[in-house]
Amino acid sequence: MVGFIRAPCDAGVIKTTPAFGAALSQRRKWLTLIATIIGSSMALLDGSVVNVALPAIQQALHADATATQWIVNAYLLLLGAFVLIGGSAADLYGRRRVFVLGVAVFIVASIACGLSPNNVVLVVSRAVQGLGAALLVPASLAMLGATFGEQERSQAIGIWAGAAALMMAAGPLLGGWLVDQVSWRAIFLLNVPLAIAAAGLALRFGCESKDPRANQLDWGGAASVALGLAAITWGLSAIPAAGFQHKTVLAALGVGSAFLTSFVAIEAHLQKQAMMPLSLYRSRNFAATNVLTLLLYFALGGALFYLPFGLIRLGSYSATQAGAALLPSALIMGFGSLFAGAIADRLGARLLLTVGPVVASCGLAMLAFIDLRQQSYWVGVFPSMLLLGAGMAITVPPLTSTVMGAAGKAHAGIASGVNNAVARVAGLLAIVALGAVFFDDFSHHLAGTTNAQAIEALNVVMSGQPGASTEAIAAFERALHATMLVPASCAALAGLAGWVWIEPDSVRASN
Repeated sequence: MVGFIRAPCDAGVIKTTPAFGAALSQRRKWLTLIATIIGSSMALLDGSVVNVALPAIQQALHADATATQWIVNAYLLLLGAFVLIGGSAADLYGRRRVFVLGVAVFIVASIACGLSPNNVVLVVSRAVQGLGAALLVPASLAMLGATFGEQERSQAIGIWAGAAALMMAAGPLLGGWLVDQVSWRAIFLLNVPLAIAAAGLALRFGCESKDPRANQLDWGGAASVALGLAAITWGLSAIPAAGFQHKTVLAALGVGSAFLTSFVAIEAHLQKQAMMPLSLYRSRNFAATNVLTLLLYFALGGALFYLPFGLIRLGSYSATQAGAALLPSALIMGFGSLFAGAIADRLGARLLLTVGPVVASCGLAMLAFIDLRQQSYWVGVFPSMLLLGAGMAITVPPLTSTVMGAAGKAHAGIASGVNNAVARVAGLLAIVALGAVFFDDFSHHLAGTTNAQAIEALNVVMSGQPGASTEAIAAFERALHATMLVPASCAALAGLAGWVWIEPDSVRASN
């Protein structure tokens, strides 16, 4: 997950999973629902609390800015690269079995995160956490879909979505409180009782189900996309220290591009057996919605990574206050999308997929012009959070329905999974790409310093060390404002893609 943002097509995965054949008691169904809520919310909560805790983690572990990025990137890299494999494994080997395995991996990694003595151990543990999430998240969605039949599924999805919305809202606030009152380590150890409860309920009450038509796992595709994303992420994160034209940076970007090209070739060769069938992209709407998702979740992932640093280091917010600052956006995003589906049915998906990203863009653009050191929260941050949340609430329901409709009923499940993977990869790319933009602007405004001196000055400001110069703080503020314009522009481009590329409802109805 990117910050506290739920992936756009989770409900689509649930809806397209065939229901379990045998009759199940109501008690068994609802306890299985609780297990899936705890499991999927555990991964969502982990993403939200980590973003708010990053300034404290950086200070405690004496990590530099690039190393801090990898605390989030390691998780998103493994999650984005293997989430489709996780869904396929659940269908092939059993949804309950893969869910429990994912929870077990996640809990071990969470303990390792909470006990990490340094940043290297934390980053490695976060990568393992991402692998666990790649197993448990799609398996939890499929297990929920298999448990409830058509008549009960809407109610179950509504309860599941409402619980996820509450978790989206409570996550940043809870994480900030734990950081301030206990320790940043507590945000990871909090997963332990949740994971035990989820695994226990699943083993006791969950029914095992498989898909007899499931394909064999596409390990070649998963490995190539993971290696490609890892190389590109490393190359982009190395730009501040080495420069864009350094041979190691160019080599990493070249290797990453080669692996991603091989991923496309593998998927083309496997055709219907691929984890991401390229035939889906023959649909204009499917291609358009994935481009829109990439741009919009790039914008959100990047903005929500850097905003807590601005709130804490410039606005002197505590971690709890920084988490509370995100609350309006999370509430509107979580609960507003529950009612936006009816509006989409009335006005049409194309209009909302244009208006929603543009409204979100306005909220992000406001963050580029507010003075966190002088303006109150209610004048500066609050209005932007309202617009950001409203824009996402408008966008997600028609995005889900358009993705599923574009692929057709037979491929709606895999289409939803692909779109979710795109959203997670977008957040990964945003953090490293905006990191290069942020440092370039920061060093530009810190005149008379070498590259190494600028990196050290940025680390002092971001980690909250004493002795940060007035010039460095001013350069940090200018860089934050300039960087926020990039997510705002990407969200606006997402709206433009929705208007230009998505087929009008009248055209789709006639096809």
